[in-house]
Amino acid sequence: MANSSRPRVPTAAGTRGSTAGARVEGEAGPAATAGPADPADARGTDRGEERTGAHRTTDDRHRSDHETTGHHHDTDWETAHRTAHRVGRELPPRAVSLTEAIGHTLAEPLTALTDLPAFDTAAMDGWAVSGPGPWGLEPGGAVLAGHDHPAPLADGLAVPIATGARIPPGTTAVLRRERGRTLADRLRGPNPSPGADIRPRGQECRTGAGLLPAGTPVTPAVLGLAAAAGYDRLTVRPRPRVAVLVLGDELLHRGLPTGGRIRDAIGPMIGPWLTGLGAEPVSVRLLGDLPAGSADRAGGPRGDTLVEALLDAAGSADLVLTSGGTGAGPVDRVHPALRALGARLPVDGVAVRPGHPMLLAELPDGVPLVGLPGNPLAAVSAVLTLVAPVLRGLTGRPEPDADTVRARLTEPVSRHPRDVRLVPVRLPAPGWAEPVGWAGPAMLRGIAVADAVAVLPPGPAPAAGRVRLLELPRP
Repeated sequence: MANSSRPRVPTAAGTRGSTAGARVEGEAGPAATAGPADPADARGTDRGEERTGAHRTTDDRHRSDHETTGHHHDTDWETAHRTAHRVGRELPPRAVSLTEAIGHTLAEPLTALTDLPAFDTAAMDGWAVSGPGPWGLEPGGAVLAGHDHPAPLADGLAVPIATGARIPPGTTAVLRRERGRTLADRLRGPNPSPGADIRPRGQECRTGAGLLPAGTPVTPAVLGLAAAAGYDRLTVRPRPRVAVLVLGDELLHRGLPTGGRIRDAIGPMIGPWLTGLGAEPVSVRLLGDLPAGSADRAGGPRGDTLVEALLDAAGSADLVLTSGGTGAGPVDRVHPALRALGARLPVDGVAVRPGHPMLLAELPDGVPLVGLPGNPLAAVSAVLTLVAPVLRGLTGRPEPDADTVRARLTEPVSRHPRDVRLVPVRLPAPGWAEPVGWAGPAMLRGIAVADAVAVLPPGPAPAAGRVRLLELPRP
């Protein structure tokens, strides 16, 4: 059980929440106080997501966003989640060898090309016997795996047989080695029941049987099943290639925070999490606050504006992620760059805490883009809300059934009055979810020890009972 008396843990807030690192979302002025350490202490809005430096509330920020980006209100969390899955249009399939298929996704159903097993086989080492014992021993040696068309076995006889070997015609059962003994030319032991320790042909499946549906991730076990079913190649949708742009002049990438600058916490974790979601990170580019630029800019080196950096990223990737810069502050460049490119924004802000400044765009060439907020836990929220379903869409994987991935909270947790809350939880026992605390938008301490994230719908009373869970990606 989480301790409701856990002391509040202070967190370092940076200078601007709309770029990557440990910052306060949407903050334009001095450092602001982050959210409380324990979920039960978070009352109403997330204090760390207000523009405290400029004395502007969350509602003020929404009005400002409408003036600068044209969006009226945040998309509700469930709609944003479903929209992201639709925006991830399936990648073209390709045939690859079994050795290349691991980590990809089946683009076609896997059907058996043969019966499994393909013939009656011995399930244990011992003797193939015909009829009741004792049995005479068939001359000519043992029947071994890999031998084809063993000689028929006459009634009253037995022959040594190895696990996996083809059953001789006339065999009624296999007597396990530990249950029999030979004396001279006779085998003695208890009479096995008919068919004992024989794997009959087609016991697992018959030719043409459906084994796995399209959209199944190719794991080592799937490779083994495909090989057993007769496949040399598989038709798959490849792992989506993802390019990441980490924005922010205030970010340090090594050493201790100093001189008003802070460590980038998003860059180191985003690559492994993408791998855990079945994607292939092709680049993680660390940028400052590039000017937005213009779509028709000519001359100069490539990549000296955010527009050009986005174009370069989209040219080598199936999905582009930006970290930071999604707000409406003076150096938040993502919205101006997307406008310059003529991008479409199916989701421009989500009614979720932490992470409401996240966005989902479609670049002119059809490549989706997810803008992660700059606060670390807010970025995690965007990964689970938008990135994960986009990747499932790209690979043709279905969305998990929300009704089956649920657990009961070990204690009540405060909810946001208007927005969904995503709260890190441990899973101490099957069917139970324990809040771990440290759930402020700039905090990673809670998510580092969590097994999942609980989805708390908005409401005036604390959440209790069963809640939906989002699994955390595991590399």
